[in-house]
Amino acid sequence: MAIRLEDKKAIVAEVNETASGALSVVLADYRGITSGDMTTLRAKARAEQVRLKVVRNNLAKRAIEGTEFECIREALVGPTILAFSMEDPGAAARLLKDFAKEKEVFEIKGLAVGGELMGADQIDRLAKLPTRHEALTMLAAVTQAPITKLARTLNEIPSKVTRAVAAVRDQKQDAA
Repeated sequence: MAIRLEDKKAIVAEVNETASGALSVVLADYRGITSGDMTTLRAKARAEQVRLKVVRNNLAKRAIEGTEFECIREALVGPTILAFSMEDPGAAARLLKDFAKEKEVFEIKGLAVGGELMGADQIDRLAKLPTRHEALTMLAAVTQAPITKLARTLNEIPSKVTRAVAAVRDQKQDAA
């Protein structure tokens, strides 16, 4: 069924707006996936702040113009689903990687982050990035480590004095 020009312009504008605000994008071939599986994938994507877009390749090529994802232009061949990570750069990669494990016919074509197109074999680089919460936890642990060591060191001084006094006491008791 043909899409009207106004509808095409709206689709291009919507995808362009999504791409402009996204941190990364993952492309996948969705041939052979049932509508029920796609519904499940979309629900998981919403929960992870990932926006899934199924758009004609010509419209997608127009939509990514002027964004950092222009590098995916050559990868837009055949039926393609675009997964844009909006808050966590690795969210779309984790989502589609897990979905590809469940569904063998679902094939990841590539991914892009920071204006660089990477092959599907690089999905782990992006998928293994920590989430925002995990990164903040690691930062807090690194920040807290020197303070913890200082507290332990300061606590060790009275402990050493106490052990020295106890050793002298034991020595005098043994001598007496």
